[in-house]
Amino acid sequence: MNPFKSPFTFVLAVAIAIAGCTTTTTQTSTQNKESMLVAAGFKTITPKTAAQKQKLQDLPPGKIAMIKKAGKTYYVYPDAPNNQAYVGGPAEYQAYQQQRAANKLAEENLETAEIYQDEAMNWGAWGGWGAGWGPMGMGVGMRGGRF
Repeated sequence: MNPFKSPFTFVLAVAIAIAGCTTTTTQTSTQNKESMLVAAGFKTITPKTAAQKQKLQDLPPGKIAMIKKAGKTYYVYPDAPNNQAYVGGPAEYQAYQQQRAANKLAEENLETAEIYQDEAMNWGAWGGWGAGWGPMGMGVGMRGGRF
């Protein structure tokens, strides 16, 4: 029996493929965030006591939490699966935010470049710029027109 003749089997295969792609994207995104945190000056700490481990587990996963302790502000990004956390102060957090903004701008520029690739648009098939359009061609904009 061909597995793709059954709609249920086909839908299940597609769902599994999509789930696999999502997991890979999430892992890449998390690794990218952790790399940016380290580059911004965040320190990696490992909890040593049971209370510290519990606090690590209580932090919202995938988000940076602001914690005030002894009159100082700390920013903590938990990595519970690896039993560690990334910790930085206001200066490190600001550097991280600047890196995120620069990274987002770089991604937007890349997307724009991919959209406007001249070769992909096959300009040659359009007959060039002067083949009937505007003042160089025979169409719009011609004085005394040929039509």
